[in-house]
Amino acid sequence: MEAHPWMIWAAAAGLYLGFRLWYDNWRGPLQPHEIDDFMARAEALWPAGLNDMDQIRRFLEEDDGREFIMVNLIRVRPGLVADPATGQERSGRSMLKAYFAVFAPTLIVNGGLPLLNYRKISGYVDALNVPQDPGWSITGLMRYRSRRDMMVLATNPRFLQAHELKMAALTHAMAFPARPLSGLVAGPRLALALMLGLTAALGHLIWTAA
Repeated sequence: MEAHPWMIWAAAAGLYLGFRLWYDNWRGPLQPHEIDDFMARAEALWPAGLNDMDQIRRFLEEDDGREFIMVNLIRVRPGLVADPATGQERSGRSMLKAYFAVFAPTLIVNGGLPLLNYRKISGYVDALNVPQDPGWSITGLMRYRSRRDMMVLATNPRFLQAHELKMAALTHAMAFPARPLSGLVAGPRLALALMLGLTAALGHLIWTAA
């Protein structure tokens, strides 16, 4: 079969379709029986008292099926601490990196992305009626495809094993879900569409000029 330039556009369209099939939530909001199942699994697997289970249930019950961003603030434990698996002394940062090496692939498989990670370079320069800065080390933004995917990840036994590294690596941590109100940065959907379109256009020009 003779090749034609349109095949370049077809390949670009196929890649973008594959991306959207992975990136978007096609299953809709959580159903009541799913929420009950996830909560039962969480209560069986998560350490008692670690999470506000009532708040998590409310978050799941209010599911609208849309993506969200988890905003994380953490304080890495200074000095050396015992690795929960081996007992060897390691820095908190090295254990946090080991945890993230397990967390990130699991997040990506479930349609999420680590968007941004920032290292704090100073204490509060503006604060109003908030507790004293405990010495936050890092803030990170994690994109979740859906609340269902968050719970799939959070109740994954492989992830829970690595979670012990996180608990040993940190002294303080807090996380809350959020959605963008405004911004100047193009999201992955638009950015990939533009990149594939530009690549296909250049390929078409090169093909026809050959």
